[in-house]
Amino acid sequence: MIRRGTVNVSVFLDYEPDPGDYRINRQVLLGYLQQVSQLAVDHGLVPPGGLEGFLLLPGVVSDLSDPAANSERIRPDVLAAVQEALDKLQQMRATEGEAMADDLRGNCQRLLELVSQVETRAPLVVEDYRQRLQERMVQLLGDAATALRPEDIIKEVSFFAERSDISEELVRLRSHVQQFQGFLDKDREETPGRRLDFLSQEMLREINTMGAKANDVTISHYVVEMKAIVERIREMVQNIE
Repeated sequence: MIRRGTVNVSVFLDYEPDPGDYRINRQVLLGYLQQVSQLAVDHGLVPPGGLEGFLLLPGVVSDLSDPAANSERIRPDVLAAVQEALDKLQQMRATEGEAMADDLRGNCQRLLELVSQVETRAPLVVEDYRQRLQERMVQLLGDAATALRPEDIIKEVSFFAERSDISEELVRLRSHVQQFQGFLDKDREETPGRRLDFLSQEMLREINTMGAKANDVTISHYVVEMKAIVERIREMVQNIE
């Protein structure tokens, strides 16, 4: 069954005409002949010698065939052909769907690996900032740097830690990926396409927020790879019902 998208079927019927389906309207044909003959006499022309041209004029030949009857006659064959086409479509979609699901699972697994790497790296970012800040203070202030109170450094580092905290984004991103995996493993009769599309958008939102807040080169590299993976996921999801 196709639940998302549109399928159009066009049937063109070409059949042998039955001579009994056509009637010549004698009165109309006679009217054309009389008018043409009179015109020929009035203008000194030779009247036409055959009827072939007259048979093409409007109203001379009537088509009495019943298209509905022809349609009903071929209806079983058409429905059988459509059903066969749908069955083959479903088989093809099932095969492609399994391959796509495997690809999506691989992308999700890589995303979770990157999340773990970012979780490992994130606590080190604050410590690196503290060291860089302390070194810069020494460079700028020289011997006077010894007069700095430790709590001043701690206060500045705390502000940095609060601004660059991405723990919530990591939790939500991991949750989105796990939900995505769950939909992939559900019964194939389900239609998760729209849900997967929504989750992929949410993944991208969390990743962009992480990139803006992390303030770390290593994490930025992870973010770039994450975004590339999610973009691939979103492209594939557009083909999922």
